[in-house]
Amino acid sequence: MPRYIRSKRFGGTFFFTVTLKDRYSSVLVDHVDLLRECVRHVKSKRPFDIIAWVVLPDHIHAIWRLLEGDNAFSIRWQLIKMLFTKKLKERMYDRKVFGKVVFGSMRSSQMTI
Repeated sequence: MPRYIRSKRFGGTFFFTVTLKDRYSSVLVDHVDLLRECVRHVKSKRPFDIIAWVVLPDHIHAIWRLLEGDNAFSIRWQLIKMLFTKKLKERMYDRKVFGKVVFGSMRSSQMTI
């Protein structure tokens, strides 16, 4: 398990790598439209700026800037992952295809700009 110190800085810019537990899965690129929809939804409820975002088959790299007075990036990731998993299960159920999506670890470090 990765060891990192979670930043408590308010209004900072952060780099993230979020991985799937199954590193051989391509679910993120196969359903990138659903991922976009989930990110838009979370952004509308808990605003943040996306500086950069790269979606690869089994993981995501992202740089976010949070608003002044805000440091709750982990809640945003939790909401994105829960919503994506829920909507993906619904989509797979509709197609009669069953599978399990489990997100692995999230590593972050503060970027200085």
